[in-house]
Amino acid sequence: MMRPKIDELDLKVIRELKKDARTSYREIAEKLGVSEGTVYNRVQKLKEKGVIKRFIPDIDYSKLGYDLSALIGVTVEGGYLGEVEEVIAAEPNVSAVFDVTGDYDAVVVAKFRGREGLNDLVKRILSIPHVLRTNTMVVLNIVKEEHGVDV
Repeated sequence: MMRPKIDELDLKVIRELKKDARTSYREIAEKLGVSEGTVYNRVQKLKEKGVIKRFIPDIDYSKLGYDLSALIGVTVEGGYLGEVEEVIAAEPNVSAVFDVTGDYDAVVVAKFRGREGLNDLVKRILSIPHVLRTNTMVVLNIVKEEHGVDV
């Protein structure tokens, strides 16, 4: 799959939207020294190419009572990883599922209101056919948690 051609102006628009996706095109245009129409066209192009997938709020989940974060390494019987990951990804507390190299086949990131929710999820994962084992790591302190990287 070819990467879409992205120039420096596209990157500058993306940087501004990453800071606050609610920033108006007019404000971005003024900051970047281009017209509002140029910003609008760039954002539309980035959306069409799938570079910008959606605009979402940056939520502090601890303020909603989700104080417990966990990483769960999952080992799966050969040939069933995709099926298992789909089941896990449908879980409401799961925020990410990654195929990985190393000791596990997948790593799951999830947030909970307490240990009971974590315990329930781990037991549900272990009950999925072809899951061989899990290894749960409870997050003690979040040093950095952002969506994406600096572009």
